[in-house]
Amino acid sequence: MSFEVDGKLHKVFDTESKTDSFQAREFVIEITNGNYPQFIKFQLVQDRCAIMDNYEEGDDIKVYFDLRGREWNGKYFTNLNAWRVDKQEAESVAPPVTQNQDSSFPSATDEPAMGSDDDLPF
Repeated sequence: MSFEVDGKLHKVFDTESKTDSFQAREFVIEITNGNYPQFIKFQLVQDRCAIMDNYEEGDDIKVYFDLRGREWNGKYFTNLNAWRVDKQEAESVAPPVTQNQDSSFPSATDEPAMGSDDDLPF
């Protein structure tokens, strides 16, 4: 089962070699949720560790991830394993509304005056 979440890249950690054949890299994103921001830690493994080389702290990103859980010595662990990260474009500001030069398109000032011969009740 895969999930996705948008947030701001808060912290990127160095890649760690856990064994001779296994490496992992963690990163944290900040999600604004209500009054209190949430800091969510993800893990990248193996060749995916290099994904974070293309991002800087403060970037708006979308993380695609899977939930992974395991038991070890009677304790349970859950990881959020990221497998894809996309940079989110900053929301563009809409250009200012200008007077329409095309007279075939009505504007707000083209509305009929109240009390006109229109028989619609609204």
